[in-house]
Amino acid sequence: MHRSAAAAFLNHKGGVGKTTSVMNIGAGLAILGNRVLLVDLDPQGHLTRFLGIERGEIRKTIYDVLSGGLHPRDAVITKTLRARVHMDGCDNELSISLIPCGMEFANAEVLLSRTSQCEFLLKKAIDQVRSDYDFILFDCSPSLGLISTNALVAAQTVFIPVQTEYLALHSLDDVMTKIYSVMAQLNPDLDIGGLIATRFDGRKVLSRTVVQSMRERFGALLFDTMIRDNIVLAESPSVGKDVFSYRPRSFGAEDYLKLAEEVMGRNVCGRFDVGLDARGRIARSSVRLRAWPPIPPGAMRAFSKNSFPRSPFSSRAKRRTRSS
Repeated sequence: MHRSAAAAFLNHKGGVGKTTSVMNIGAGLAILGNRVLLVDLDPQGHLTRFLGIERGEIRKTIYDVLSGGLHPRDAVITKTLRARVHMDGCDNELSISLIPCGMEFANAEVLLSRTSQCEFLLKKAIDQVRSDYDFILFDCSPSLGLISTNALVAAQTVFIPVQTEYLALHSLDDVMTKIYSVMAQLNPDLDIGGLIATRFDGRKVLSRTVVQSMRERFGALLFDTMIRDNIVLAESPSVGKDVFSYRPRSFGAEDYLKLAEEVMGRNVCGRFDVGLDARGRIARSSVRLRAWPPIPPGAMRAFSKNSFPRSPFSSRAKRRTRSS
């Protein structure tokens, strides 16, 4: 039976681009031909609002799934993305699924902590719908508590968005400690999928210095694609659109499509083994790829020559635009 690739987006520092990355990587994966489920685990419900879902549209949330035994399918809301991809000679509308979150989730940690095996609640729930999707992405709250632990236990991979500023870089030690604790005690199959550099401005010495520091410390764990600082990424949530629907030819859309392709490439080709140095930090020399079967069917569809959607940012597409 096909099982989806589940990934948690984690950083206990706020404002680093977790929700923006979950939304736009999810939309990018949908553009690349995958069935995608997003799970909002932040009581603020920013991911839910990002999709333009109003409170009146929400009937059931992730809280009902975890606390009341509701089947996850009964909480899923499917939204049609406004992005249209030219594929097979026609325009294709895309959709993405979401399990929403509301303010009632703010007290979830206290209530759920009284449950037996409370760290495995999300995993047990998500296992019921893994065969329905190619990718499941968890948008964690800016904390390292029980809900984030649930996300790490349910996931196979964790991605860490890092704003290219000094304080964001400094906070990585706590995140890594949390991840390794879960690996050791609860989920030995969890891997660090990579670090995502966000709000990068190549004109600033600080941004370049932080990226260089991450490259020196984490090596290949740092994604090659960096998300440039772009006002479009801050504007799109206000209109309830992903960046591809809002401004498909912006730097933000270009970067997130490339990042989605890179995420799929790592998913298909393998995952990282990492080791620690004497100080308990990731040793760059230890980072290496290892095989990770099976390949999701969605990935194979996306990399097929006949079905792979041409990026609107390709040189051929740009030449057509200039000539029209």
